[in-house]
Amino acid sequence: MHSDPRILVVAPDDGLIGPLCQGLDALGWRTVTARSLAGAVQVLIDWPLEAIVLDATVTDAAEGVRAMRRTVSPRRLPVLAIGEDAAGWEDGLVDIAMSSPPHAAQAALRLEGLVRSAIAEEEVSQREATFAARGEPLIAPDADTTPLRVLAAGKPDRHFIALSNALTERGCEVVAAPTPYTAFDYLHERPFDAAVLWGAEDHAPALSIASGMKRNTRLYHIPAVLYLRGSGEINLAELYNRGFADVAAADTPEEETATRIVALARAHRRHLVIRRALESVRGSGLTDPSTGLFTPELFASHLARIADGARIRRRPLSVAVLRVSENDAIRQARAGGWLDRALPQIGAMVSRLIRTEDTAARLAPDVFALALPATRGQEGRIAADRIAAVIGCTAFDAGPDKTPFVVEFEVGVAEVMPGESPAVVLERASADIRSTRPA
Repeated sequence: MHSDPRILVVAPDDGLIGPLCQGLDALGWRTVTARSLAGAVQVLIDWPLEAIVLDATVTDAAEGVRAMRRTVSPRRLPVLAIGEDAAGWEDGLVDIAMSSPPHAAQAALRLEGLVRSAIAEEEVSQREATFAARGEPLIAPDADTTPLRVLAAGKPDRHFIALSNALTERGCEVVAAPTPYTAFDYLHERPFDAAVLWGAEDHAPALSIASGMKRNTRLYHIPAVLYLRGSGEINLAELYNRGFADVAAADTPEEETATRIVALARAHRRHLVIRRALESVRGSGLTDPSTGLFTPELFASHLARIADGARIRRRPLSVAVLRVSENDAIRQARAGGWLDRALPQIGAMVSRLIRTEDTAARLAPDVFALALPATRGQEGRIAADRIAAVIGCTAFDAGPDKTPFVVEFEVGVAEVMPGESPAVVLERASADIRSTRPA
């Protein structure tokens, strides 16, 4: 179990964000506190921390953000600033600003999103280098410049209507869906950059929508925000399992909540651009022709690059291997050629289910591999198991008059050790499959 601190707190005293730090510690987001910017820089030298929570009243806070980010370069360092002073800072100086400390569960959800976005940006530059080295530079498609599209799902309420108005004032196109049924109709009919779900007295409709989105490969990555009616206790475990990207209480100013939703929506669009850039190389000869995933050779080359990058940035890196499990239904589907017909679709599902920063490869006809940056081995298993579970909900055609078959995976995971080659870590991940296969 890793107990190293994850979050640097920069605050002159505990008056503003001390209780938040206690809450983050209790949730597993261990914090270490610096009382000055000079002390903060030294802590960043000593520890590979993931993000900063900054009291905006600290002296020279704005310049301190720049200094802290220079200290950890090329690792990207997300900053969550708290305090009214942060509202007047230049755009882009911090990743998100809040006028008052959020609930610890809400802060943990938001920090998770900020950290993953920072890792994704690091990964993009490394993928660009990998493809450029092989003569196939990534060409980023034109960004979508249309208004951000936000689904607002829930019964009308003055707080919810005020939030919708605040989003509209920020240039968003807001589509209202009063019931889960209409929400899913809209989600299937048109693309959205974010979904805000009203958690009135009964959270069940909002939780149902979020859960349904996470079971759908096309809707999986759309950030969902839970907008609570009050500031009561939050069941963090349930919200994590449902996949919420952020949680906001109704007593949070609508303008602030709208700003956070817009930030999530923009990040989602950025991730879509990245995915389209990667998809542009399909058919180039560097990727598997039927699935568009990395070939074994390209995967090995990129894994070596990101392993070196992980060492420089002091981040963990894990590799997962997913192999189709053999059973009677799979053997029959394989014999009839139906498994071969399903595998391209399965590969496409894998590519949609991975996080933006993850890399998926097809090592053999029915064996897939994932490179998972900034991910410990145990976390990598959770991510791989989740992908396998979603694919396991899909039934594939087994031929005329035959029952459709489902695909289950055997999963093996290995965390990259210092100096370890791609071939060795892949072998360890494959060996992990063998060691965990039921007798």
